Amino acid sequence: MTTGSFIGISTMKPCRKLLSSYKSSSLLGFSPTKLNNSIMELLSRPHPQPIYSHRYNTCNKQVIGYRRVINLNQRDFNIPDSNWARSRIFSTSCCVNIGINRTRSISLIPNVASDIRNHSTSIDSRANETSFENIYIQNGLNVKPLVFERVETGPNQLEEVSRENVNIDNSKGLNERKVSEIEKEAWQLLRAALVTYCGNPVGTVAANDPAGKQPLNYDQVFIRDFVPSALAFLLNGEGEIVKNFLLHTLQLQSWEKTVDCYGPGQGLMPASFKVRTVPLDGSNEAFEEVLDPDFGESAIGRVAPVDSGLWWIILLRAYGKLTGDYALQERVDVQTGIRLILKLCLTDGFDMFPSLLVSDGSCMIDRRMGIHGHPLEIQALFYSALRCSREMLTVNDTSSTLVAAVNNRLSALSFHMREYYWVDMKKINEIYRFKTEEYSTDAVNKFNIYPEQIPSWLVDWICDEGGYFIGNLQPAHMDFRFFTLGNLWAIVSSLGTTKQNRGILNLIEAKWDDLVAKMPLKICYPALEGEEWRIITGSDPKNTPWSYHNAGSWPTLLWQFTLACIKMERPDLAQKAVDLAEKRLSVDRWPEYYDTRSGRFIGKQSRLLQTWTIAGYLTSKMLLENPEKASSLFWMEDYELLQSCVCMLNKTGRRKCSRFAARSQILV
Repeated sequence: MTTGSFIGISTMKPCRKLLSSYKSSSLLGFSPTKLNNSIMELLSRPHPQPIYSHRYNTCNKQVIGYRRVINLNQRDFNIPDSNWARSRIFSTSCCVNIGINRTRSISLIPNVASDIRNHSTSIDSRANETSFENIYIQNGLNVKPLVFERVETGPNQLEEVSRENVNIDNSKGLNERKVSEIEKEAWQLLRAALVTYCGNPVGTVAANDPAGKQPLNYDQVFIRDFVPSALAFLLNGEGEIVKNFLLHTLQLQSWEKTVDCYGPGQGLMPASFKVRTVPLDGSNEAFEEVLDPDFGESAIGRVAPVDSGLWWIILLRAYGKLTGDYALQERVDVQTGIRLILKLCLTDGFDMFPSLLVSDGSCMIDRRMGIHGHPLEIQALFYSALRCSREMLTVNDTSSTLVAAVNNRLSALSFHMREYYWVDMKKINEIYRFKTEEYSTDAVNKFNIYPEQIPSWLVDWICDEGGYFIGNLQPAHMDFRFFTLGNLWAIVSSLGTTKQNRGILNLIEAKWDDLVAKMPLKICYPALEGEEWRIITGSDPKNTPWSYHNAGSWPTLLWQFTLACIKMERPDLAQKAVDLAEKRLSVDRWPEYYDTRSGRFIGKQSRLLQTWTIAGYLTSKMLLENPEKASSLFWMEDYELLQSCVCMLNKTGRRKCSRFAARSQILV
């Protein structure tokens, strides 16, 4: 049957090259000879390359991705057979608006679905071969596999194949229970923060503050900021928004990213992206929507976002657990994205430790705060991402080496963190009695920590029944500050032992007035003050003592605290924090953070209607009401990891691995 369709054809060279290079292949699931001659002529015709000053269109090897074209004079192209469009592997992408009420579109995204055998009989022998993956990663990941998502069903109708427009007024799940007025307000604000691309929601802006005269980058979609929003939507049965987000950010992973002609390795995820509308090929009548990512080249300090890829992997697992759609994880492009992130993190270097070495400002604390080195937050997220990847990676000949590397790093990292980052009253007393300048493989003070580094505030602050993971560890340096996010994720991911996890919550409960006070929760404790603040922060006027990243109170940490409490069977502690936050958040217009030692004031530079503040509250409420869903988001102890030793020292005859000496403590 011959049908018609209005299609906007991308003029990007990669699309044309990709289709023409497989003219005789059945890999696409259709014979190119079925294409109308006018289409093939259009695809092979030389097209002028658009010239923009923006980064998103400067490389002719780069596929922008979705393009939304708005042109009242757009010509329509005839496609003789709709069967060819059912292939779900490669194509191009755009949305065309013709006339006022005549929208015709073919929406295309990178996609190699797990049910691909239903669409092509030629793929079985290639799915697990390296050559198949090479099709995806050719040209340094600047060429993307593309797929038709909508097919023609009649002369004037289009049928959606796998995506749905998400109703932003959807109240699914909310009608099943009694919802407070504060929750209703929060949902309205969360939906108002949605960002659409080609008519589909792809994320939420960081803040929607109407009083913000200078949006800076708060009008962008941040990967880390979107995680609580994503969980709120997932818990409310709205998974399509999260799926769109995961696929679009995956597409951005391959983009060129440079600062002064130098860039990081493949696999880096952007910190954020923005949907921009630009003229199409210099036309004043046609416009297109493009995604403009920021990989850190626009950030303060020009620091690459190390945590973005880790959060992406964590969210990918959460999507599968809460929706049951594990097919997304199995797609070739998604599997390749996971591998690239892991390879970037697992690359061999000069470091002697299994923890990740990063610069200051590479995570939630994105300004200079003295966390360069091996900060706890990155290590906890790294461990979580490794555990996620261990579950999601498809094991075959091409991935077996990477899977082994993941297992080895998990084993080494868990031991390293539990042994050297954990402090309680007993451990602090041991450090107090440390001998220094020990030169031997049997040294007790392996990092040459000087006892004088123990801060005076810690001696009286640490409680007898609690403990925590310190903020950083380097040669001759221990950062004894309490960093909340890292400690909460140590609980969630089982980076800590059961005893250690209990100790963290015991400490938070005992020091409630310091870590929670008027608003949960302190991002770190205590604040840098005086000369220490001047030297470490560089006299940062935004990170003044007890403000912003310097011991400010961040309500978005509430959902992570709730998740950790549910895991450790302490929902009462989470409920106490939620009740406390509920009294002020709506009245204060959902601030980004709070200032002062007790979190009494709204932050002096805090944005209002901060999206992850809103989403963190909603996620906490839903987790407390559905604790069984929380079990899909945390990990229990994996004893297989504790039984494996990767250092092989016990087989060299030189000495036995120190892990055996600590095995009894690890298994507590």
